[in-house]
Amino acid sequence: MQEKFTFIDLFAGIGGMRIAFEKSGGRCVFSSEWNKFSQQTYEANFGDVPDGDITKIKAGDIPNHDILVGGFPCQPFSIAGVSSKKALGRKHGFEDETQGTLFFDIVRIIREKKPRAFLLENVKNLKSHDKGNTFRVIMKKLREDLGYDVHYKIVDASSVVPQHRERIFIVGFRKPMDFEFPKLADKRPKLKDVLEKKVDGKYTLTDGTWKALQRHKEIHSKKGNGFGYSMADMDSIAKTLSARYYKDGAEILIPQGKKNPRRLTPRECARIMGFPEKFKIQVSDNQAYRQFGNAVVVPVVKEIAKSITHAVKNNKTRKTIADYA
Repeated sequence: MQEKFTFIDLFAGIGGMRIAFEKSGGRCVFSSEWNKFSQQTYEANFGDVPDGDITKIKAGDIPNHDILVGGFPCQPFSIAGVSSKKALGRKHGFEDETQGTLFFDIVRIIREKKPRAFLLENVKNLKSHDKGNTFRVIMKKLREDLGYDVHYKIVDASSVVPQHRERIFIVGFRKPMDFEFPKLADKRPKLKDVLEKKVDGKYTLTDGTWKALQRHKEIHSKKGNGFGYSMADMDSIAKTLSARYYKDGAEILIPQGKKNPRRLTPRECARIMGFPEKFKIQVSDNQAYRQFGNAVVVPVVKEIAKSITHAVKNNKTRKTIADYA
């Protein structure tokens, strides 16, 4: 592989994967993202607009590339996504006709373009969804049907950003590689280190919203479950930032003494996801919350990207049972 390897950025969101792979020496030759607001953020930061709906893009029209990266939509497999779909009587997992089948678009692109490696990301629940059947289908497709050497690991980002965030990463190589997931350095991050010193009053919860959250928590406490808001510990890490944060900020509330608590600002959300300070946020707060809640933690992907590119650049192959036959 040349010094500047090439990669494509599928289900690109706002480009967290791209930042990580560019820092590892890569050059993005194609990106795809259907959400128009995410496209706006992506263009503001990278100078190009991602192609739209991947299901309508022919694999043959995608440029050749060394590495395919993609955080395919997680809602069909996430705990929150499955619960909400069940409540609405809707399908989930691979039966979700709009999102669950998008994994197979990754499969058709890999089959056509045969990249030297790939990195896929999804929620931790992907591994246990449908009693493990979903993950077995994914592994069968990648290993048996496509013939890739596949590795996977659930990684918690809390050692590098002040947020508990577990995600599964799936790495594949066209030929068996001597690859190990990197050990993340424990930076002992604290939430207070990413908070802005001056925050607009609009991020403080209104009396109505705050009272509603308190009532909601009290009702569920009486039922014996833990639903409700979560007041953040400034000297510790936050709970997982979700795409629903725009609704009321309930999962991560910042205490303000006698005042009502407040939500994180979009810039603070960017920080707990590990995005650089220069990253441009040019959409509404609600859209920004959705975007960062759906994003990858950049420092985690950066370390994995370094391990992938090191293995491929140095051609660190390993012998398999077939080699001894």
